[in-house]
Amino acid sequence: YHRLAANHVLVLEPGTDEVRMANPLSAVPTAFPVSVGARHYYGNCIWDALGSVAMLGGTGTVQSSCGCCNEALALEVTNLSLRPVEAVVHFAVPAAEWWDDIVHT
Repeated sequence: YHRLAANHVLVLEPGTDEVRMANPLSAVPTAFPVSVGARHYYGNCIWDALGSVAMLGGTGTVQSSCGCCNEALALEVTNLSLRPVEAVVHFAVPAAEWWDDIVHT
């Protein structure tokens, strides 16, 4: 596990051998629940949540909220196509810096 974590394949809980993230899935609850069929998962971020739907068959729903007003958003994906929704994805941390603190990112 530690070798996988060192190569950014997994993220371990600090000071343990417990998996926190196996991208794009999270082993702990997050603000990005994913539903695919009758199964439920968590994405680490909106990007990972949508990637989880793609990885798990291409049809599902991601629950999220507006970062500005906290209004609930349900993002529906069918056959790898995101249903149009009026929203903007904002990444507060540049991609080149994600692994500096991947849990915060």
